[in-house]
Amino acid sequence: MAPSSSGEVPVLDLAAPDDVIVPKVAAACSEWGFFQVVNHGVDHALCRRFRQQMVALFDMPREEKLALKRSGSNARGFFDDELTKQKRDWKEALDFGVPGSRDWSLPDMDPSNACLDGFNRVPDESQLPAFRSTMVEYFSAVTKLSQRLAQMMAVGLDMPENYFDTLLRDSHTSYLRLNYYPVCTDPAPGVLGISPHRDAGFLTVLEQDVDCHSLEVARLTDGQWFGMSPLPDAFTINTGDMAQMWSNGRYKAPLHRVRTNDRKKRWSAPFFYNPGYMTSVKPLPSLGEPRYKECLWGYFRAQRFAGDFADFGMEIQTEDYASDSSSPHIERQSDFIKKADFGRPFSVGEYRPLLEMR
Repeated sequence: MAPSSSGEVPVLDLAAPDDVIVPKVAAACSEWGFFQVVNHGVDHALCRRFRQQMVALFDMPREEKLALKRSGSNARGFFDDELTKQKRDWKEALDFGVPGSRDWSLPDMDPSNACLDGFNRVPDESQLPAFRSTMVEYFSAVTKLSQRLAQMMAVGLDMPENYFDTLLRDSHTSYLRLNYYPVCTDPAPGVLGISPHRDAGFLTVLEQDVDCHSLEVARLTDGQWFGMSPLPDAFTINTGDMAQMWSNGRYKAPLHRVRTNDRKKRWSAPFFYNPGYMTSVKPLPSLGEPRYKECLWGYFRAQRFAGDFADFGMEIQTEDYASDSSSPHIERQSDFIKKADFGRPFSVGEYRPLLEMR
């Protein structure tokens, strides 16, 4: 289906008073699941330094990038072989997340930094001297933006603005993904940078390339694809599966994809704002009859990583937690929480019996 030339994803000015901007954020999450924000409070000079470091990372020799490669027992690091809906993406990427200790001053491989997602693997200072410090500074800035958006989303659901603080802010397991999409040389039809998917977490803050933009979102009303053309110095925001379940379906996790480009390179950086591993996500009781059963984020996250890293069959979705669902995921997550240790890196091999759906 070709992108439509009509219709626009909302652009919201976060400098507006709360009584003006909160209803607009809630409406955007409900009607589109995607919107852009301007006057968001993240320093533009920091964003430029961040982009420079991202480009420098992917300009490194391939063997140096492969030395940082993630594995089945460490979800963070470099990769160029990710699967989305069992199809390989046309991209390179590096994942960088909040350490288990929540203390950025510690070395990345310090034992106290162990967590379900593993340890950060980044270039050392002899390779890219400013890389890690810039990543940490940017990570902290977009975390604050995410926390502010989560507060507005809570108020939009008629909840106190601090409702999600203990579920998200105080224990979040967020990570930053740096993406590089090379010029596509594959002549096969249908090759995509990323296949159609929905983000698993609560919300995503995306830094897009204004020179080459290939992100498309499916309109919720009819599934028509729309190109997301980013404004300079804006962030693109989208809601994820956990927001959809918490809001009892009021907020939507939209389907989106990334097209390849046969002439231009592209870089982008989504920041995934995620709950704590032990957080149970279920519809707010004030929002009527629950449309979803309780979901353990640590299990949902482990399933998504396993599906990205290797073909585990059908990827886990919010539909598996529908109130009338008979999906085995409900029982499997109960077994998973008894046996999983969120204080050490997740292992695809070790947890395969608990995760594989064949």
